[in-house]
Amino acid sequence: MGATRRVFLAGLAALAARPAAGAVGFRLGLTPVFLDNDAGIIESLRAALSDSMGAPVVFEQRRSYQEVTGLLLEGSVDAAWLCGFPFLLHESALTLLAAPVWRGAPLYRSYLIAAVDDPAQALSDLAGGAHAFSDPDSNSGWLVTASDLARRGLRPESFFARTIFTWGHRNVVRAVASGLTRSGSVDGYVWEALTEAEPGLTARTRVVAQSELLGFPPFAARADRAQAAEIAAFRHALLGLADTPDGRAALALLKLDGMAPANRPLYDGIAERMRDVEAFR
Repeated sequence: MGATRRVFLAGLAALAARPAAGAVGFRLGLTPVFLDNDAGIIESLRAALSDSMGAPVVFEQRRSYQEVTGLLLEGSVDAAWLCGFPFLLHESALTLLAAPVWRGAPLYRSYLIAAVDDPAQALSDLAGGAHAFSDPDSNSGWLVTASDLARRGLRPESFFARTIFTWGHRNVVRAVASGLTRSGSVDGYVWEALTEAEPGLTARTRVVAQSELLGFPPFAARADRAQAAEIAAFRHALLGLADTPDGRAALALLKLDGMAPANRPLYDGIAERMRDVEAFR
């Protein structure tokens, strides 16, 4: 068989293996800002949700919250694991499905970190240094620090000598640990999870300051599809993760207790910080 014919037949086989339009499964948008690219964790969560729904769940990963939110708004995914910040930016078009429970509540903090031997005791001590953010639409990885500065009449671009976006909380920790930046804004849940998974990495950093407790990054869908059967089934699968062996295994890998119903007041603290930043612009 000639090489050209082999390529042609391989292409036909690949096309035949693709699911037909409408048979792709339930599409969930994700970003490495939060989950990073840990294939084992991602596959465990996907398998547990698929088993609970009795239908395949397909993960659509993008680099940023803006991209994933765009997919959700345009209908290219059925639901997405967002941050409270982008949810609130588009809350009129979105509905909350569930929020992860960590250490007994659907809450977490933003951590301001520096190198383990850095003398800084507060945000004010980090003026003039380089700083790592995770994503411009991340609450813990941008908004908290930006609003802390706005409350003092300052902006990140003038307070810090240089800022970078790493597109992942783990990458923020890496940037600080390696000396690429003096400080960073990171999801406290991720930093704590990394302390268990990669203690050698977080040991090169330390927490300078912590925010108040804020609503954990939620799962959301489009508001106009809130009553759709597949959205209800997905929400049921999320809330029932702790009730199945596979679900508990996925939650254990994620260092989460389970999932809980989410409501708008859970994100009031983030909304207040958004207003503080907006008022200073």
